Amino acid sequence: MTAGAGVAARVVIADDHTLFREGIVEICDNEHDLDVVGQAGHGELAVALVRRTGPDVVLLDVEMPGPGAEETLTQMLGVPEPPRVAILTMHDDARMVSRLLAIGAQAYISKSSTREELLAAIRAVRNDSDRVVLSVAKETVSRLERPAQGPLSARELEVLGLVARGLSNAQVAGELYISEGTVKRHLTNIYLKLEVRSRMSAINKAMAMRLLPAATETGAPGR
Repeated sequence: MTAGAGVAARVVIADDHTLFREGIVEICDNEHDLDVVGQAGHGELAVALVRRTGPDVVLLDVEMPGPGAEETLTQMLGVPEPPRVAILTMHDDARMVSRLLAIGAQAYISKSSTREELLAAIRAVRNDSDRVVLSVAKETVSRLERPAQGPLSARELEVLGLVARGLSNAQVAGELYISEGTVKRHLTNIYLKLEVRSRMSAINKAMAMRLLPAATETGAPGR
């Protein structure tokens, strides 16, 4: 869900440290363009809040109790109108950054960041679905890993199979009940894994690797 121009962004804050969480709530509540609609101290509650309140942005603690950051993030992004998720962490772990960005997080923010950096990150991901914000040490950024090469995930194969039939991003999103932004992120990961730069190249390489049936009927891939 995306807040319109002039409408305060709806924010859910998920962190199990009460004082830290309440501090962020106070910071956000003092901003005219941010509206905190829920707080959670557990991963399962955070997902439930996302489903119930439909926030624009979620601030998600990476070490919160519950199913784990990766599963919690996956569930949040699987709702019909997924929020944009900014990860909060005490640790600049390059492997964790890479994994969560690959799943679909749009920001990775160190808890040592300043108030201004936090607010800038929230606004950046709220206003631009294609932007990724990293508020971590330069050394961490330099050690970021590319997504692992090799077979595509089941969801990536679903996306690429529909693209191979000539469906546009919007049509793929409709078929799979996900957002168009999520489709774009899947395609980005597919291109990286297959080392290609276009939809048609991805389709052709996937067929050559027998990841897609060679008999798949392809139309002119949409955008």
